[in-house]
Amino acid sequence: MARKRGNLPLIEGFEIVGVAAEGKSLGKWNDMVVFVDGGVPGDIVDLQITKKRKRHAEGLIARMVKPSDMRVAPFCRHFGVCGGCKWQSIPYEKQLEYKQQQVEDQLVRIGHLDIPEITPILGSRLTERYRNKLEFTFSPKRWLEKKDMDNPEITDLNALGFHIPGRFDKILDIEECCLQAEPSNAIRLAIKQFALENDYPFYDIRTHQGYLRNLIIRTSTTGEIMVVVIFATRDEQRQNALLQFIADRFPEITSLMYVINEKFNDSTNDLDVHLYKGRDHIFEQMDNLRFKIGGKSFFQTNSLQAHTLYNVVKEFAELNNDDIVYDLYTGTGTIALFVARDCARVIGVEYVAEAIEDAIINAQINSIGNTQFYAGDMKDVLNADFIAKNGTPDVIILDPPRAGIHPDVAQTILSAQPKRIVYVSCNPATQARDVALLTEKYRITKVQPVDMFPHTQHVENVIQLVKI
Repeated sequence: MARKRGNLPLIEGFEIVGVAAEGKSLGKWNDMVVFVDGGVPGDIVDLQITKKRKRHAEGLIARMVKPSDMRVAPFCRHFGVCGGCKWQSIPYEKQLEYKQQQVEDQLVRIGHLDIPEITPILGSRLTERYRNKLEFTFSPKRWLEKKDMDNPEITDLNALGFHIPGRFDKILDIEECCLQAEPSNAIRLAIKQFALENDYPFYDIRTHQGYLRNLIIRTSTTGEIMVVVIFATRDEQRQNALLQFIADRFPEITSLMYVINEKFNDSTNDLDVHLYKGRDHIFEQMDNLRFKIGGKSFFQTNSLQAHTLYNVVKEFAELNNDDIVYDLYTGTGTIALFVARDCARVIGVEYVAEAIEDAIINAQINSIGNTQFYAGDMKDVLNADFIAKNGTPDVIILDPPRAGIHPDVAQTILSAQPKRIVYVSCNPATQARDVALLTEKYRITKVQPVDMFPHTQHVENVIQLVKI
């Protein structure tokens, strides 16, 4: 039954039947697909429609009529308000099933690709405390939950936490985040307490007033810790007082650094990172490789599962000792270095110049001498002259951003005609689009999903293509 509330109906007894993109669930109403925030397949709910289009609608759960037998209790106290970990109510084994189905749907139903049977998804060994990096934001306008809105005792609106989805200026104050191992929570809470006790103003992104902007905490499987505090203005006395407090309170911190960001946006890639105490980097270990991670370095945020992912890449590459490998979108060269000892040479290409600098340093740290790294826009760098200079690739490894590869890059790859292509993607939809271009000369021989981010809808996927 549907009852009108304004122009949009309240649907009574609506059944959630599946999961969808962006962490949403779905059901059917009047032959229309309805996307729902927070539902679990099997839930029976009263659903308030919030948006209605020609072919689909969106809705919010107004009342839980009968919860799904599948439902499990969320482990995070911020579940449902924080924008992350939206699948906590779904058992992990079912999450894996849905992610594998998502990969198949994107490749077959959307991409119309002819694929072999998909190898069962590789689940993460850790489903909590698996992230090695978190970034928090300071704000004087914390997000108030419904239970807090009418509470006159709440006078402190300062927050240190995560952005509310869709609200750039509202921050949810985080008491405990279950994504990163301690002392991450302890460090964040201590910094907030010090700031409040010493009247450090939290930065307002709307008015551009305030002092404390962001906090980055990185950890590694080696036990090392990096803390980066981002200040909005130069104030050496207050800056040093906070940093010295952090250093004294947490002597286990390996790298304590800071950034001065006087811009109107939060990006810091173009700003200097200054060392206050310790080293300007930490190390991550993977097999017998060590990776140096600086304040702006990119590294897969699930270290243990990154090892699993790279093993799949190496397996799919099927390397021989005389192979020339191109690692496109190499980042800091982690995949390139991971496979370098199994082939003749690895050529890495990456847009971000600082990442290439890290890749070169990491090659030196690991005494790997058969790699070369180039910085530049992939569609401009990868051309016939580049291939003539560096040798025709036997294997090409692709690990592009979510947007996938440029069509010009696909055409250059087709012209180079490597024996094998290994395509790693965090977005199976754009991967399907790109692979469709490559199937002009290649067939898909292996598909392996890997779960890097438990309790989210995100999934990594690896495809092996072999020249026809």
